[in-house]
Amino acid sequence: MQYRRAALAVLPIAAVALAMPLVAPAPAFAAESVSVDLQEMGNTGAKGSATLTPMANGDLKISIHSTGMTPNSPHAQHLHGSAGGMDFHCPSMAQDVNHNGYISVEEGLPMYGDIFVSLTTSGDTTKASGLAVDRFPTADAKGNLAYERTIPAAQLPAGTIEHIKDLHIVQHGIDANNNGKYDIGALGESTFAKSLGVPNIPEEATDVATCGMVAGAAAGSVPAGGVNTGDGSSLAQPGPDPALIYSVGGGAVLGSLGLALYRRRKAATA
Repeated sequence: MQYRRAALAVLPIAAVALAMPLVAPAPAFAAESVSVDLQEMGNTGAKGSATLTPMANGDLKISIHSTGMTPNSPHAQHLHGSAGGMDFHCPSMAQDVNHNGYISVEEGLPMYGDIFVSLTTSGDTTKASGLAVDRFPTADAKGNLAYERTIPAAQLPAGTIEHIKDLHIVQHGIDANNNGKYDIGALGESTFAKSLGVPNIPEEATDVATCGMVAGAAAGSVPAGGVNTGDGSSLAQPGPDPALIYSVGGGAVLGSLGLALYRRRKAATA
């Protein structure tokens, strides 16, 4: 009788155990999209919108649609920010220290922070590809730019999904004199490119076109230390050196941009 009672007591537990495998485990991340309003920086005339969607498997889907970009030209674009508690945000015209109406890399970087993900069309997405102009999207003849890519979880820096609302998008490449191309005659030579040892790159090619923060994200202040390249911690000296952040391979890809611009000018005069 005692054994029979014990067996009867075990039956409900066994039934629950058998039913448990029928319940699917919850995904690691819910596919909840966040939106980004890409606003013109200065007098660029560019604007757009973006959607960031964390996928259930940890991948990140990015969709960007911009208008008013320099036509038929590549536009570097990145996710900027930090997953380490640093509070970065889009710059304002208060950062336009030379008062030319535009935001250069040197002016904007202390505000928007290090490259977190390079939004290339294929291949590597680390900050080593921050200037890989051959793998960034090109605007069409009307200045419209469309970008779609799902970046695998393995290619994302640690904390990307958890801190998705702390990140923002920056697009580069402007047309200051409205002639439909990047040229030195508009804003002169890019001091940023020159700092990487690559002369004769137009400032237009590297200046900030748009910047957008995740909707609802609070725009706070940058800690006094500024950006420490690579880990988001503070520095004893204020502000980062943009050349350090972009230096890995930067000279080579900027050289490629220079060659592409030369070929375009040659074709136009042929």
